[in-house]
Amino acid sequence: MKASLHIVVVAALSVSALAGCRGQTSRETPIFGIRNMYDQPKFELQEETSMFPDKRTMRPLVEGVVARSTEVDPAIALGRLEDQSGYVMEIPKDVVTRLGGPEKFAARGKERYGVYCTPCHDNTGGGNGLVKQRAVKSGATAFVPPTFHSDRLRHIPDGQLFATITNGKGNMPSYLQIPVADRWAIVGYVRALQVAAPKTEGAM
Repeated sequence: MKASLHIVVVAALSVSALAGCRGQTSRETPIFGIRNMYDQPKFELQEETSMFPDKRTMRPLVEGVVARSTEVDPAIALGRLEDQSGYVMEIPKDVVTRLGGPEKFAARGKERYGVYCTPCHDNTGGGNGLVKQRAVKSGATAFVPPTFHSDRLRHIPDGQLFATITNGKGNMPSYLQIPVADRWAIVGYVRALQVAAPKTEGAM
């Protein structure tokens, strides 16, 4: 008896549901189970508000607040001394530790160098990558990259090399998109290339 009653109720509900499907667009206000999920208060880009004296909805960052991913140590983030008087001379040891020690640091540097630097500077750092070869063939010699084996580049601080990767120089663009630790790993690999290759004349 109970089973039969259950079937009758389900059938009645089904008929009611089907009766509501009229096969045309309804002009009635839709029913929302949780309306605040649809009508959330928000500001559009560049919109004004009376909430703040300057009427800006796009608020500036609170002073002193930084993203969790931001490197706050200037020696690591910028390659510069804390008092900004010059560049750090050597790769910060903390960065090497972060990447798992000297061996993993060197391997990471070689890998990242191959991705970002080889097209211009070639596998040895001699500045004879495909970009240079094509530039010379097309007559655009201004785009010829330097060799890392010049006496001057062998003796610049590690922080200066890091800053060049970070900010770019001349025709070389900024590689700010490379994570900080990876930029330092590239610096380490460039130093390894300099040790492995003979000194040549040239300038950046």
